[in-house]
Amino acid sequence: MRESKPYVIAEIGVNFYDTAREMGITPLQAAKIYIGEAAEAGIDCAKFQSYKAGTLASKYSPAYWDTQKEPTTSQYELFKKFDSFGCKEYAELADYAHSKGMDFTSTPFDYESADYLESMVDFYKISSSDLSNLPFIKYIGKKGKPVVLSVGAAYLSEVDEGIRALRGVGCSDITILHCVLSYPTELANANLRVIEQLKRTFPDVKVGYSDHVPPDECMTTLLTAYMLGAEVLEKHFTLDKTLQGNDHYHAGNPDDFRRAIKNFRIFDTVLGSDEKTVLDCEINSRREARRSLVITRDMKAGEVISETDIAAKRPGTGIAPSFANLVVGRKLLKDLKEDTILQWDMI
Repeated sequence: MRESKPYVIAEIGVNFYDTAREMGITPLQAAKIYIGEAAEAGIDCAKFQSYKAGTLASKYSPAYWDTQKEPTTSQYELFKKFDSFGCKEYAELADYAHSKGMDFTSTPFDYESADYLESMVDFYKISSSDLSNLPFIKYIGKKGKPVVLSVGAAYLSEVDEGIRALRGVGCSDITILHCVLSYPTELANANLRVIEQLKRTFPDVKVGYSDHVPPDECMTTLLTAYMLGAEVLEKHFTLDKTLQGNDHYHAGNPDDFRRAIKNFRIFDTVLGSDEKTVLDCEINSRREARRSLVITRDMKAGEVISETDIAAKRPGTGIAPSFANLVVGRKLLKDLKEDTILQWDMI
């Protein structure tokens, strides 16, 4: 995986099928356009989903998404629309993503896809929906690649079981993603403080966030997740948020991702260092805006300075006010005009 902070994943999923239909091109051509746009936006990884409807869902499986956004009421029927790709297509997409300088992965939803993806993916991504599928998690964990595991719709004990399953088969490079398994996720349900809980509870794994909140102009949820310590950020990716159905309605487009990545860079910049010191940019201000002791009247050499003879005024190029008790009672060595900034060689 690329060494980025944060590491950003564009969850292309199967959105490219709709784009292909709209543009009158093949799904493979559309998928490559998605990868190219993601690369241009500065995204680290292009992610897809590898499944066959018949091995993923029963023909009687009901919808769990907002059917006003995606009207298909059967999981099987929905997945059947987008399951034409296999080993050949994903191999071509992996090569294309790597040629663009991006990482590549695809979430396997069955053992066959887990096997053929092994030579293609830079890491495995396991869906929240398979968190309780421990035999499948162990099967993937044995392959010796990093694993990113979403933990939506789960109790903390189930997250622990998933991590233990991976570690038990020798997988040591583990990232867990806070996720809310609701499409779309309302702002009030984003529950981003869970990121902090996961970091406290599982300090030996990386923690990130998989976002299903519709994007706003500031990409607030992704930035907040990063501020809370998310190291990996995943969001659904589309070229057209107005397309009906599928995941377009809660996805970000290339400009959304550009804004998010710009926000991350700004956040890193303003954080700066945790060392409290005087910055180079403050040296002049420190000198000119601080105060020095000045004489409040015209005085002659030999006069003794009293408390009423001095005041603290800018700039801070003379004796600091904190030394006033050392100045009072001393004699002047030279004649001084009112408002003269006192220096040690004057007294």
